[in-house]
Amino acid sequence: MAVDSSTSSSLGPPATEKDAKALQFIEEMTKNCDSVQENVLSQILTQNADAEYLKKWNLGGGGAVNRKTFKSKVPVVSYEDLHPYIQRIVNGDRSPILSTRPISEFLTSSGTSAGERKLMPTIADEMDRRQKLYSLLMPVMNLYVPGLDKGKGLYFLFIKAETKTPSGLVARPVLTSYYKSQQFKTRPYDPYNVYTSPNETILCVDSFQSMYSQMLCGLIYHQQVLRCGAVFASGLVRAIKFLTLNWKQLALDIQTGCLNPKITDPDIRACMSNILKPDPDLARFITVQCCEGNWEGIITRVWPNTKYLDVIVTGAMAQYIPILDFYSGNLPQTCTMYASSECYFGLNLTPMVKPSEVSYTIMPNMGYFEFIPHNSVDSVSDSVDSVSHSVDSPPQLIELADVELGKEYELVISTYSGLCRYRVGDILRVTGFHNSAPQFKFIRRKNVLLSIESDKTDETELQNAIEKASELLKEFNTAVVEYTSYGDTKTIPGHYVIYWELLVKDPSHGPGSEVLDQCCLAMEESLNSVYRQSRVADNSIGPLEIRVVKNGTFEELMDYAISRGASINQYKVPRCVSFTPIMELLDSRVVSTHFSPSAPHWVPDQRFKDINFVSNKSK
Repeated sequence: MAVDSSTSSSLGPPATEKDAKALQFIEEMTKNCDSVQENVLSQILTQNADAEYLKKWNLGGGGAVNRKTFKSKVPVVSYEDLHPYIQRIVNGDRSPILSTRPISEFLTSSGTSAGERKLMPTIADEMDRRQKLYSLLMPVMNLYVPGLDKGKGLYFLFIKAETKTPSGLVARPVLTSYYKSQQFKTRPYDPYNVYTSPNETILCVDSFQSMYSQMLCGLIYHQQVLRCGAVFASGLVRAIKFLTLNWKQLALDIQTGCLNPKITDPDIRACMSNILKPDPDLARFITVQCCEGNWEGIITRVWPNTKYLDVIVTGAMAQYIPILDFYSGNLPQTCTMYASSECYFGLNLTPMVKPSEVSYTIMPNMGYFEFIPHNSVDSVSDSVDSVSHSVDSPPQLIELADVELGKEYELVISTYSGLCRYRVGDILRVTGFHNSAPQFKFIRRKNVLLSIESDKTDETELQNAIEKASELLKEFNTAVVEYTSYGDTKTIPGHYVIYWELLVKDPSHGPGSEVLDQCCLAMEESLNSVYRQSRVADNSIGPLEIRVVKNGTFEELMDYAISRGASINQYKVPRCVSFTPIMELLDSRVVSTHFSPSAPHWVPDQRFKDINFVSNKSK
């Protein structure tokens, strides 16, 4: 379709008139970054002027309040600061506490100091705002990859367990909320955004049935697939691992045209009856590609027209880049969007760059953004993973339009749903600007030590889990002398590995293998509900592993760090490692390995019991 040349954007020539409007919107927002931000703050303050939280700070003037007054009176807060307000909403208080608009649901996110899910109140209007950002993704991608309207996208998309709070409002992950929304389920046909997976396969809460049916559809449409993806890189890795384990049954279904009887969801069976037909030739093709167990390049062998992978490979997900290179034959890995449960932030305007070069342009219409300057502390040695922290009393916060190239910041947001000056916990580095809007590289989540998928375990939580497991060693006069950890993503699913050096006072009465296995489980039982859900319901994390190392190993670790320039006075044992020589040193000293003998306890309702318990403890 011919596109009017007058609609061309500085980003490039649009593929369609619809794309031209989307690209023009991006240009308008980014050219007027500061004025858009000022307007967004005014709208937020006007909309929520009568909310209890804002009234508490005696702003006066509603939306007429200027930024200087807002910043001088409203404090920067964490989730723990807002927890009492959120708990009242959870328990059924419908008064305008954070927002004057009715709270429509809670979006769950990980990362409280107690290790449990955060519950982020949201309003119905936010769904339209998220949908707007989604609508900008393909117009940008079409600038770089032509012809995406000629085929389908194989995306592995899943919903997770949800539950109701005592208020009656549902609590669920933000993507579950989106996939179950009318905006997603009744989305208009768009030739540039056609999925191989029917809605019914995405909306099945049973992870096996959902994965199986989505993979089956992907195989049936294998010649039409132009791009493969999942939300996180770990999700696509899990999908390929699923293929390696289930290809025989999938091929049998395609050969016979009969769906695996393990797929019992009636909606899936109904929709698959219109898709699955006997195709012996395709079944033979899948068998040939899979029967020898060679999984190198399997994505491009099974889906030969795939042009790129659409997955998040920034932050903790970067650990999956090598395995995706292996599976895909080094296809480009694109990261298109930057978002969280609290707010959707922006998009990648150059999606085909290498993962290490990915930067996101913050869209100033999505919320009001401020930034705490973050002074990085250099590692005492390249061999340890040193976590740098912002000071507790941050300096004056910086506006979106005023951040400086090359500097790092912690992100602070104010949203239409009622969050005001809320610390998200993301550390970002300014890499450039599009028009007046800054572009950021995601550096890491603040204070996160271990992460395999959506789980986030910090040093305090890991220490608590170690202490809990150590209780089992006391009757054997044994103690944990030192420990460190890493997230092993070479296994699928990935899992936590904990290195222990033990002091066994009576070797003739030391803990046996069964006791150490139980220590693994005790640690898992102590970890947060996000981790436990990933283990139990989502099967996206494998059993925790403890590797016991020889006595003196951690002294060798210190000697190595000092040999590379670390100060003996400042040296601390790194609680998480990833540097290859350090890993090799630790693994060469392992004397025994142990795994959790069973899955930890997890039920959806537990999170609300835990939240109430935390709330009661804090009173």
